[in-house]
Amino acid sequence: MARSPLTAKELKEARAALEGERSELEAQLKELEESSFSTGQSELSGEVGFDEEYADAGTATFERERDLSIENNVRDLLEKIRRALSRMDAGTYGICERCGRPIEKARIKALPYANLCIKDAQAAVRPR
Repeated sequence: MARSPLTAKELKEARAALEGERSELEAQLKELEESSFSTGQSELSGEVGFDEEYADAGTATFERERDLSIENNVRDLLEKIRRALSRMDAGTYGICERCGRPIEKARIKALPYANLCIKDAQAAVRPR
């Protein structure tokens, strides 16, 4: 496998960006988890009492689903960042995992956890 096409300075900047984003996401995840624990069991399950409005229960269920979706997205981004940092340690950061060519520097700057070049990323999202 090829070595990273980035300079030492570019790698240092990318690592700082990844670690900064990781810290922000970890704080966001902690906040989401803490708010989940403060929610009552009846709100989590969507159970409603006789005195509660069904619309209120629907709102609570919607908000819980939204929070779970955000939490899953945060966990996914944290995993992408972890893998990018591992590729840095292995010396393969900046190399497309599909074709083995260098990932465009503009793409890395925009998405420091990117693991595919633009061409392969577009191919991955196109319907077949």
